[in-house]
Amino acid sequence: MASLSVRTPSSIQILRSSVSPMCSKHLFRSSSNFSSSIVSTPFARSKSNSPISRPRVVLARAASTGVANPVTEYREDIGEILGDVSMFTASGQPVKFSNLLDQNDGVSAVVLLRHFGCVCCWELATALREAKPRFDAAGVKLVAVGVGTPDKARILASRLPFPMECLYADPERKAYDVLGLYYGLGRTFFNPASTKVFSRFDEIREATKNYTIQATPEDRSSVLQQGGTFVFRGKKLLYGRKDEGTGDHPSLDDVLNVCCTTQATVA
Repeated sequence: MASLSVRTPSSIQILRSSVSPMCSKHLFRSSSNFSSSIVSTPFARSKSNSPISRPRVVLARAASTGVANPVTEYREDIGEILGDVSMFTASGQPVKFSNLLDQNDGVSAVVLLRHFGCVCCWELATALREAKPRFDAAGVKLVAVGVGTPDKARILASRLPFPMECLYADPERKAYDVLGLYYGLGRTFFNPASTKVFSRFDEIREATKNYTIQATPEDRSSVLQQGGTFVFRGKKLLYGRKDEGTGDHPSLDDVLNVCCTTQATVA
């Protein structure tokens, strides 16, 4: 089996705040729609037995946003750096990361899934689809990015289903690298945060009724990539959370809370 590097920094959060009155009506009634994750493709299916060593961008200290508990891992201009990262729409058109964000300096929530063939990501995508009307009502742009080529993204979009206009493909994991998201065998299979998937089998089973393993990237090393959730105002990063392991996603209540609090602060 390949020797894989494991990242060790802890999860991050830039904003922790209570529900904003202007947005409280948009919040979920419970966190039961929040999804978790299990691994859909064994690493043994990898086409390569060579050790995987992926370069990572070293990120410097960020300036305080004036909000409690600012993250010190990201540099202040991380949004500008991300903006130049190239990826694809689900339909296959090249696009820059900056185009995923609200173009009028509004608030955007960007959820980086694992890979398109991961059953837990189908469950998370289902939760995002169901949550989208609430984000829309709050004036927040909600998009999802997954690891794989656009044709893999279209498989998820058509079978789940999931709105293609909100789905993007990052086959080379460029955005994941810039954000320093966790990667490796230990994070995927053995991290304690992954144990929560055992309580989500009903949701996963429901979300994967039309699942096919054909959505899995051809590059099987991609199944070891973890995701994360980030909130931006324009290109300014306001909230960031790395998934500690498979299935360790943030509460969508908390994400919408951050978005609403941000808007209230600006107002």
